[in-house]
Amino acid sequence: MRNEGPVDWGRVPARVLLRGGPGGWHYVVVDDKGAERRTEFDGPGTLWQTGGRSDPEPPWWRRRLAETAEGMRAVIAERLTDATFGDLGAEAAITWFAVDDPVEWEGLVTLREADPARFPGRVAPFVITLEPGRGALLPDAHLLFSTPASDAWATLDAVAERCGTPPPRAQFLCGWADHRSVQVGRGVLSLSTDRSETGAERVAEICGTRRPGWSGNPEMRFRLDGIDLLDEPAADVTALLAELGHEVVRRGRAVRLPGLGLTLYGPDGRSPRPARRSADGEERFAAVSMQHPAPFAPLWTGA
Repeated sequence: MRNEGPVDWGRVPARVLLRGGPGGWHYVVVDDKGAERRTEFDGPGTLWQTGGRSDPEPPWWRRRLAETAEGMRAVIAERLTDATFGDLGAEAAITWFAVDDPVEWEGLVTLREADPARFPGRVAPFVITLEPGRGALLPDAHLLFSTPASDAWATLDAVAERCGTPPPRAQFLCGWADHRSVQVGRGVLSLSTDRSETGAERVAEICGTRRPGWSGNPEMRFRLDGIDLLDEPAADVTALLAELGHEVVRRGRAVRLPGLGLTLYGPDGRSPRPARRSADGEERFAAVSMQHPAPFAPLWTGA
């Protein structure tokens, strides 16, 4: 991603333009004085690549573009509201309108009071306590490895309602019977299920990812033995787990604890998220996954 134009977040943003073309996607922030700042997204454009052939675009291509644009609008909204909070002490809400759906969008920006969770101690975090061999304890529910799939999906529905986020999202993930995820703050809680020899479908893997920067409202935390796995510096988390007597195995940027069925993902550790750093510059783990420790299944590939 690259930026063009003056950087002056002290001005009040008024509009946002998102456009996709053959060369890729970009967005332009227009402030209240008419000044513009353009940012290019890295990645493919909006044409179906046929290698020079005259093949028509496949039926699913437009849906793919719509999903790409939706994800980019979410990224823009997060970046803009973080910038306005840092410079103006307020947050930005964007109301989007399709100009040429799905490749061109315009958003009107409205400033609002800052989320109380921006200030330490104002909003209680959403704590997920991992219990190796059993599953996870949520504030109002349990997600155990013995939990039937239907109950697990109902629990994710309840989490979405409590956190005021979109309903759980289903996604195909090779090797699992089903996989669904829900947003908690700016984190994502994901569950994968598997079927036993008797055909019963139950929770088989619990995953969590956290994005860089502010963690949203409510802040999602994963704890094990009192350790905040995604909030404490990664080096400290690894050292503490080793001091507790757990076997720690490094594989690239991933840290596995086979006896617990636990994997922690750093940057380039097959996590879909980049490295997380706090104001102190210390690197944090980007994601965590837990399965039943026996047998310990292959590394998680994403949420």
